Amino acid sequence: MRAKDELGRRGEEMAAAYLSGAGQRVIDRNWRSPDGELDLITVDGASIVVSEVKTRRSTDYGHPFEAITGAKVRRLQSLGQQWLRDHGMAGTAMRVDAVAVLYGQARWPVIEYLKDVG
Repeated sequence: MRAKDELGRRGEEMAAAYLSGAGQRVIDRNWRSPDGELDLITVDGASIVVSEVKTRRSTDYGHPFEAITGAKVRRLQSLGQQWLRDHGMAGTAMRVDAVAVLYGQARWPVIEYLKDVG
């Protein structure tokens, strides 16, 4: 596995643990369709949550959240609707969240969470 892919996988594991600790239940990971991929799908109360995870080693090229553009959020919303249809849950409340995992000089990564980014 390439180092970049391994970093992303570790970041998604950290994000899943963080969201679980915050009371969300992870129900799917790395769901793929011809149109793209969803990193994490969780349940938070009555809502399905699509969480985009961005993992970086530093902020040299910007904060991880900066990679989540308006176009990216719209694509995640569309993919989330596809996921709901594919799982017989069309019409269920859904939101898009973002998780940044930053591996820097600290012993443990810093995790930041944004609820309802779009």
